[in-house]
Amino acid sequence: MAYQSLRLEYLQIPPVSRAYTTACVLTTAAVQLELITPFQLYFNPELIFRHFQIWRLITNFLFFGPVGFNFLFNMIFLYRYCRMLEEGSFRGRTADFVFMFLFGGLLMTLFGLFVSLVFLGQAFTIMLVYVWSRRNPYVRMNFFGLLNFQAPFLPWVLMGFSLLLGNSIIVDLLGIAVGHIYFFLEDVFPNQPGGARILKTPTILKAIFDTADDDPNYNPLPEERPGGFAWGEGQRLGG
Repeated sequence: MAYQSLRLEYLQIPPVSRAYTTACVLTTAAVQLELITPFQLYFNPELIFRHFQIWRLITNFLFFGPVGFNFLFNMIFLYRYCRMLEEGSFRGRTADFVFMFLFGGLLMTLFGLFVSLVFLGQAFTIMLVYVWSRRNPYVRMNFFGLLNFQAPFLPWVLMGFSLLLGNSIIVDLLGIAVGHIYFFLEDVFPNQPGGARILKTPTILKAIFDTADDDPNYNPLPEERPGGFAWGEGQRLGG
């Protein structure tokens, strides 16, 4: 019975969020079981471009370190905000969501050529948080019951939290930068006088991911609590 309930809950997660979160968990499990090592996964331009280890372009986004507080913290935020985006502003636009993944991953990879970062998954999570926070500016957040603020400050609060934990903030800054570039090109610049929409989802992605009609009876979980977690809990003003 419990297995069936867990299975149904898992299948209710929208496809992109389900696939990415599952890939991250399975990659970490494989490392923990010593089936693979982080040295086979990390971002290394020389191994990628000279030795054609192309998989590193993807696997460096899937490993968040050994199982521990940092891993759980990242997984919760990844799952929460990836799902909120997919069920919220990208509802019925799976191809556009996949294109955001590709655009963000490409930019981070290009920036990764110039900074000493070997795993970019945490930066990718911050990018998702940033885009969600800018698209939900009037949501009030409660972080661990200690801080109350509006959603656009969440990425900066997470960066401060990383600093308190002794982590490098370069990862957070990279995620914020890429998230801002995407948000500006997608949400700000097209609405400016003389502006235009530069980011256009390729037709092939729409053909692959947007073939099925949107189910009108689908009832997504509330944006404020998609996973039932209290970390970074939000409450919409006036709601």
